[in-house]
Amino acid sequence: MTRELEHAAAGLDKIVAQSLRLAPAGDAPLLAWPVVCGSAVAQRTRAVSIENGILRVEVPDAGWKAELQSLAPRYLAAIQRYAPNAVRRIEFVMAAAEKR
Repeated sequence: MTRELEHAAAGLDKIVAQSLRLAPAGDAPLLAWPVVCGSAVAQRTRAVSIENGILRVEVPDAGWKAELQSLAPRYLAAIQRYAPNAVRRIEFVMAAAEKR
């Protein structure tokens, strides 16, 4: 059963990667964010822009910003699997700051 789940996960990852490669280049990192961060984080955050290799992700507060900043290297590596060379850094911004 475990082997079957691993095979299914690998197949799903391949489908996601292929789909993101078909997306316009600037959209791929934005679309990849919920995939790489997981559903719990995706419900509280939003990838808002990609500019000069910097993916800006809106977070609800300073606590979330600090927590996610510590996970940024992991998220960056995962995004680069789906959108190679598109993102070199992830910047977390608080929601109020983004709306200014």
